[in-house]
Order: sequence, then structure tokens, then C-alpha cells
Amino acid sequence: MTTAPGGLPMTVPADGLPARVRIHEVGARDGLQNEQGVVPTEVKAEFVRRLADAGLTTIEATSFVHPKWVPQLADAERLFPLVRDLEGVRLPVLVPNERGLDRALALGAREVAVFASATESFARANLNRTVDEALAMFAPVVTRAVEHGLTVRGYLSMCFGDPWEGPVPVDRVVAVCRRLRDMGCDELSLGDTIGVATPGHVRRLLTELNEAGVPTGTLAVHFHDTYGQALANTLAALQHGVTTVDASAGGLGGCPYAKSATGNLATEDLVWMLHGLGIETGVDLGRLTATSVWLAGELGRPSPSRTVRALGGAASHKES
Repeated sequence: MTTAPGGLPMTVPADGLPARVRIHEVGARDGLQNEQGVVPTEVKAEFVRRLADAGLTTIEATSFVHPKWVPQLADAERLFPLVRDLEGVRLPVLVPNERGLDRALALGAREVAVFASATESFARANLNRTVDEALAMFAPVVTRAVEHGLTVRGYLSMCFGDPWEGPVPVDRVVAVCRRLRDMGCDELSLGDTIGVATPGHVRRLLTELNEAGVPTGTLAVHFHDTYGQALANTLAALQHGVTTVDASAGGLGGCPYAKSATGNLATEDLVWMLHGLGIETGVDLGRLTATSVWLAGELGRPSPSRTVRALGGAASHKES
């Protein structure tokens, strides 16, 4: 048991948790796509570079969706070449269809993601398709990506609750996960899009996915903090053996198609908890906090992250 100086948590390890967690940073894509205004390309590129400098090794860079639907990310072709050569950093991009995949391949992307829904209402709102129609659209995208040697992540939204349909049956989520995995997705990210999950629900879904043949090692979790449950839900997932957690620097983000969705789990809040548990992340909390303070200044508003607010501008640029 050790105490770290300089605004860092006391390290008190707990039994039954992984030794290391990989943080899948989504702030540059999932976070910035929800901003009211368009962030300049140069600011986005600097954001990605600062995240990498803070030790994040998986940074979702952008989305190759049609600019009509997400104008905040219309600069994908200009942004990706500015960051794609970052050494030792994985830079996945979202591709909604084959045209998006073509654009990503042309720029040398090595990891892509598709975005599905567990519910019909959200599939209609987000993709203007049924669940089956959306999966049929993704199938050739995943197949071609795999043929090109790319790693493919499958996002699944509304895994715990839907603003139109209410609680989502676990077996429905498991069924769509199985279809994404059978399609060829290497990793599945389970999204609590409106932040209604609780730890017992998380454990039940993970257990039933395992029973359906989906290994824990292929799963990631993606929690929103609408009801203040994101860290509790993350801990439940860690206790189950999950080692990949999605988070957004500064707590940026929400969902443009689900107005009840608040921000993503803040990366700083996640790192504070993980480091307090003695779990390695490779992330320098001081540098990360300074990055979110800087970006908040660029956006003209304070960060919603509790850790960023607590450490603030006094955050060290090098974690002890």
C-alpha cells in the first residue's frame, strides 16, 4: 500500500482484478462529434497528439461518416494524415458503410469500427434501418476490412436501456453480439448509451455472453454517467475479467441521436480509480488532465470530469 504525492490516489490493490487495463480513448471521435460547433482540424490533431503524449495507446481518431450526418467530423480526410504516423498508437476510425471503408483504406487506416444497435428504435433513429438491415449493411464492410488485414471493432449501442423502448432484454443484446462476432468483428464494445446500467445488470450481460460463446477477452465496455454509475459499472466489468474500457478525455460526448445521453465516462476519472487499485494503464494522469484543461479552454467551457475539476490547471505535466 503506497501513497503517491502530487494529487495522485493512494494505491490499494484489490483481489480479483486485472493487472493492466487498455483504455480505448474515444474523445476525439465520440466526444467531439457531439459538440455544437465544429472544432478546427488543427485543434483536433493537437488533441490526439497530446493524448498520445499522455500515454494513451488506442485513440479513436475520427469517423468516415457522410458530412451531412455528422458535420463535426467532416474533416476526416484532412485530420487522419496529420496523426496517422504517431509511433506506438492505434488509431481506429468509424466506418458506417462500404464508402466509409473505402475512404479509410485510401488513407491507410489499419483499424476500423462499425456501429450497430441492440434495439429497433435506435437503429431507426441512428441508421434509418432496422437492426437486421443495419447488420446486413455492415456484413460486407467487415468482410472487406478483414480481407485487407484490418482489425474490426463492433460497437453495440443500447445494451442496457433505450429511451424509447425502456430496459433492453439481455438475450436480445446477446443475439446481436453473436451476429457481430460471427460477421468477423475482433472486439465488441458494449454501450450503455443512456447511462442506465447498474453493476448487477453488467455482470448478468457479461455472464450470458460468455455462456453464448463470446469470450471475455473480446469484450470492451462503454459507459455513460447519466446516473453516476459509470465507475461502479466499470468495476463490475473488471471483476468479471474485462480489460478494455472505453472512456473520453474530460468526459466529452453524449449521443446526437439519444438526447438523454450525457457524457462518456471521463478518462481521468477512470485512470484515478484504476491507479488507486494498482492497475497499470501506461497513462500519465497529470499530462492527461492538462490536456483536458487545454481542450476545455479551446471549447470555451469547463470539463465535466470530476478529476479534471479537482486537479485543474495545477495538474502536473508529468506524473510521479
